[in-house]
Amino acid sequence: MKRLPAVLLAALALNAAASAHEMRPAYLELKQTGESTYDVLWKVPGRGEDLRLALYVEFPEGTTNTREPRATMVNGAFTERWSIRRDGGLTGGTIHVLGLSQTMTDVLVRLERLDGTTQVTRLLPSAPRFLVESAPHAFEVARTYTVLGIEHILGGIDHLLFVLALLILTRGGWLLVKTVSAFTVSHSLTLTAATLGWVHVPPPPVEACIALSIMFVAAEILRVRGGEKTFTARNPWLVAFVFGLMHGLGFAGGLSEAGLPETHIPVALLFFSIGVETGHFLFIGVVLAAWWLVRRSPITLPRWADLVPSYAIGGIAAFWFIERTLSIVSA
Repeated sequence: MKRLPAVLLAALALNAAASAHEMRPAYLELKQTGESTYDVLWKVPGRGEDLRLALYVEFPEGTTNTREPRATMVNGAFTERWSIRRDGGLTGGTIHVLGLSQTMTDVLVRLERLDGTTQVTRLLPSAPRFLVESAPHAFEVARTYTVLGIEHILGGIDHLLFVLALLILTRGGWLLVKTVSAFTVSHSLTLTAATLGWVHVPPPPVEACIALSIMFVAAEILRVRGGEKTFTARNPWLVAFVFGLMHGLGFAGGLSEAGLPETHIPVALLFFSIGVETGHFLFIGVVLAAWWLVRRSPITLPRWADLVPSYAIGGIAAFWFIERTLSIVSA
């Protein structure tokens, strides 16, 4: 693949502003304990030490509390637990999350019935309510977590800059597919390990290392442009695999904040990873399509402009690394 136009890639990199992604959905869990009773877990992202997003669960008419909410603030999330009752159960009723339409937050919902079947759905600001069904749809879990994985990677500016750097380094083609796939496989491994509790690394160092990985690949691009035959240029898939292990820990932080129950994690992990891989190639497709259009424009760029994307990506990553490192030191 010929050199990607510097203007296009620099614009994509600078669009990152100077902040990375944050995936902090709220989480609602309902466990049926009797024909008409349910235990409720409601987890809302915090905003500072003692503040929370103004999101509140509105149950169908006729629902009453049998146990009042008990609230705690742990790890930056506001959590409430209580019990409710509604004659005949919640089936056929509509549950509404008040305040969701005024935010950019999603809500993951899991309802577990007495017979062990579950209903999993995802609420958006544009669709803040859902109908409690009598039986779950066969592909509900797959659809929910595939979409969640796609949106997570497309909203993760630091992960996208890493993929963009790999795109520039490999220059497309089969080598790019192999490299991005290795990245997905490796971050899926650590995502699984961290979510299952086998590995625990505090989020701040992980985020700092993710920024460092972007800086490294950006520097490797400059070395290759200078004519060096580097190990990274010869084996980008191996480098992507190694750094993907760290990126997977970052993904795990997002899923952990969603508060997914252990019994649901295997399916969630599988389709979340599929969604992430899909998101990778959607992003790559958009970049390549834009590059194809720009190539056919009459604009002629100087040779030095080819270095702008690497410096832009590396500069943004360096800012993140300093910012995240300082947050660790000052914590």
